[in-house]
Amino acid sequence: MEIWINPACSKCRSAVKLLDEEGAAYTVRRYLDDVPDENEIRAVLGRLGLEPWDITRTGEDEAKELGLKDWPRDAAARDRWIAALAGHPKLIQRPIITADDGTAVVGRTEEAVREALSRSVG
Repeated sequence: MEIWINPACSKCRSAVKLLDEEGAAYTVRRYLDDVPDENEIRAVLGRLGLEPWDITRTGEDEAKELGLKDWPRDAAARDRWIAALAGHPKLIQRPIITADDGTAVVGRTEEAVREALSRSVG
């Protein structure tokens, strides 16, 4: 299991705390320092079953500067969104937890973190 976090994020800290309390085996990826490339973002989107705009923090200043709210949300624009996430990792929703069964969740709630845990227990 891997968790993409921003240590300054309270939701990320809560998720890590819960993983620790449950004795989960996981790897931390500080995605602002170890930025995922476009292929990694595509892979995690596939695991999440989501589109790039679904995991984009559109309220961030960078999103406003890019005008993301006005970007089309369709297949033709997908690569543009993915490039924006790779170029501006602060826009990636967090935390993202990849489970051992090949799926992933956006772990913003205790329930979502527990869902990832349940998918990673033998």
